[in-house]
Amino acid sequence: MDNNLSSARLVLFLTNLIVAFIEFVIGLRLILKILGANMQAPFVQWVYDTSGPLIAPFEGMFPTTRLTGNFIVEISALFALLIYIFIGYIISEIVNYVQESATLRVISHKSRKKN
Repeated sequence: MDNNLSSARLVLFLTNLIVAFIEFVIGLRLILKILGANMQAPFVQWVYDTSGPLIAPFEGMFPTTRLTGNFIVEISALFALLIYIFIGYIISEIVNYVQESATLRVISHKSRKKN
């Protein structure tokens, strides 16, 4: 049972870590685009290069809104944020369900052995 618990915790930790990184990078992208960051700056290029593949499946779903100047609001990136949060939540729920099922099986097995 302890092995199942530690495996579940590891999966949950890694899931949360990956989702947090994805959310951080896409969030930075949104902020940089809204503020009209210089695309020639190395950090801005890194953020766009890193977040590009993450939002690629969602590009073109919604119109990109251009405000005055270089200020851009990417609705597709906002939608991607929501989807990645949802995916992380679903993975966490599946891991919790599997862990609880395994724990209940172990408890049930132990109680049958006692009787």
